[in-house]
Amino acid sequence: MKKEEREAKKCYNKMANVYHLSRVKRYPRGWFYNEMLEMPATLKLLGNVKGKKILDFGCGSGIYAKLLTKKGAIVKGFDISNKMLNIAKRENPQLLFKIGSGYNIPFKEKFDIVQASLVLDYFNNWNKVFKEVSRVLKKNGIFVFSTNNPIRECVKSFKIKKKKVYVFGKINYFKEKPFYDNWTFENEKLVIKVPCYHKTYETIIKTIINNGFEILDYNDCFPLKKSKKLFKEHYEIWSSIPYFCVWKVRKI
Repeated sequence: MKKEEREAKKCYNKMANVYHLSRVKRYPRGWFYNEMLEMPATLKLLGNVKGKKILDFGCGSGIYAKLLTKKGAIVKGFDISNKMLNIAKRENPQLLFKIGSGYNIPFKEKFDIVQASLVLDYFNNWNKVFKEVSRVLKKNGIFVFSTNNPIRECVKSFKIKKKKVYVFGKINYFKEKPFYDNWTFENEKLVIKVPCYHKTYETIIKTIINNGFEILDYNDCFPLKKSKKLFKEHYEIWSSIPYFCVWKVRKI
């Protein structure tokens, strides 16, 4: 197991329960980044999934798996965190979930769609990930994946008169290297350092093309309008700076 896999597994095992609770409670902070920002864009690009065979790559606690199943998809999933998988199995007892990594997807069958929500950032070698995704996709199969937006990864925040100000370019966009995001839970008492690997748009696009995929669609994630009232501060910041992005590509 590579360093990034070990780090991701350790992080998600540590925060599995609080992470899931932050996602299923009504309007905790986690709702902004997922339910109000990333999920609407991903679901839009996935489109009509009824009858589609979908692999939930990095399924976590099974939130997407449950939603896509309700929409009529036939879903299987995998994750590197055994504690996350335990929750996914509890929440979706009728579905098949396996332990695995994007470097070694634990399925041999072919899928219509592979869906990966905010997972690829944990991998350094995207070529290896794309080869694995290609292996489990049918010809003309669809890969929809969301990531940190490369722009956001180069923005640094400062406090000026008790107000956060965000500046682009303080971090070198062209230098592809690992960095850490601090995720807080339980009223800031639990802080998890989550590893990510910065990639430029050039690297992402060339990786897609060089691994036999074509780009069908793309979204810079923009928050839902209702989040302006529910999460005023977050909305003001991330309606001006793209936090996540979603790619829809097809195996050719």
